[in-house]
Amino acid sequence: MEKREKYKHLLMFLASTLIMAIQIGVFAYMWYHHFEKNMLRHYWHRGNYVIIAQYALLLFLFYKLYGGFKVGYLRVFEVLYSQILSVLCVNFITYLQLALIGHWKFGRNINYLLQMTGINLIVVVIWVFFMRWVYARLYPPRQMLMIYGKYSPRDLEKKIGTREDKYNICEEIHLSAGEEAIKAKILQYHAVLLGDIPAHERNLFLKFCFENNIRCYSVPKISDIMLMHADHIHLFDTSLLLFRNRGLTAEQQFVKRLMDIVFSLFGLVLASPFMLVIAILVKAYDGGPVFYRQPRLTKDGKVFDVLKFRSMRVDSEKKGARLAMKNDDRVTPVGKVIRNIHFDELPQIFNILKGDMSLVGPRPERPEIAAQYKREIPEFDYRLKVKAGLTGFAQVYGKYNTTPYDKLKLDLTYIETYSFVLDIKLLFLTFKILFQKENTEGVEQWQVTAATKEKTGKEEEK
Repeated sequence: MEKREKYKHLLMFLASTLIMAIQIGVFAYMWYHHFEKNMLRHYWHRGNYVIIAQYALLLFLFYKLYGGFKVGYLRVFEVLYSQILSVLCVNFITYLQLALIGHWKFGRNINYLLQMTGINLIVVVIWVFFMRWVYARLYPPRQMLMIYGKYSPRDLEKKIGTREDKYNICEEIHLSAGEEAIKAKILQYHAVLLGDIPAHERNLFLKFCFENNIRCYSVPKISDIMLMHADHIHLFDTSLLLFRNRGLTAEQQFVKRLMDIVFSLFGLVLASPFMLVIAILVKAYDGGPVFYRQPRLTKDGKVFDVLKFRSMRVDSEKKGARLAMKNDDRVTPVGKVIRNIHFDELPQIFNILKGDMSLVGPRPERPEIAAQYKREIPEFDYRLKVKAGLTGFAQVYGKYNTTPYDKLKLDLTYIETYSFVLDIKLLFLTFKILFQKENTEGVEQWQVTAATKEKTGKEEEK
């Protein structure tokens, strides 16, 4: 397996090239035989090449953005979903482009678009399952050793267990077994998973794995995220890491605010019909208020009233504030639907226009729930260096029931790596997760505030 490992990137490159070549070929055929013939003006060779190149570039960008090439990295059905979504988006955009260039009426030549899309999807299904079969044959699950300390490894083990196609935890060993015994065990496995263990022991085993060319996985601590994204400066012959610790610069805040206003106005126009229908349905169900106002936290701990469509019963919090549980009976039938596709959050566009929120940023938490988190995780306020967001890093890569400690690490990753391009990327990825039900799962019954039963591990950073 180790010998085949060095050819993995070549295999993925060839597989990606294959699917791109086939899909571009399908479009080129439809262009020359159907679309081009229906244009007002016919193109010379270079013009044809430009149209095909535009399609290829657009397809490549969507595949890269949505993970359409990541066979073996993502679950097979997620790769399939990413491929299908990319093809649908690219074909729709291309059709609009050709309709504008050719002055077509809407619906003209739609049959050719449907034919092309049908062929594209057949190719996608065949390619995804064939490549998954090839990958599984060449790269079976890694046999892993898990090393853990005073904090239970069960939560991490459960998450790793959801990817049995990639990882197989064969054995667990506690730090109390001793350094030499653990090193001897490490040499018996293809990979090592370091749980939430003290930094000294983690660094010790990480270096040992490096010396022996053994792959090592480690869960980052909050300080690790800050280290990863610090600036490297070279003023003399010793490198320094610069931690700016300031949130966004004035220039970044200006660009972000301008983007919020422009995109929110555009989004409000697009979302208005949906918002009208949702408002009617919410009101018709039980006659209660359409909107739900609730105090939330944003930048620097400022409290504001977030605006959402009401998705729960009017008396849902008579016993106090708590997060939505799995199969929560407080959620109305209408609320269940709009929560699954995140449309209950559409009114937050008004919060963005007002300036209380941003399009992209950490999820706005309720003050009383944030206070509970902070008692367990003092660093939880670090995420308040930027405005709360309608979507964000934690919303895209996490789930509703992701633990607050993991959400904090995702939010810090966003703050430390912020850029205009990252915001655009997260907006596109938000569209991808709209129809993925797992992102809206409620918390378990024992999770009063979505915190895990285990300690967060923050004590081990000291």
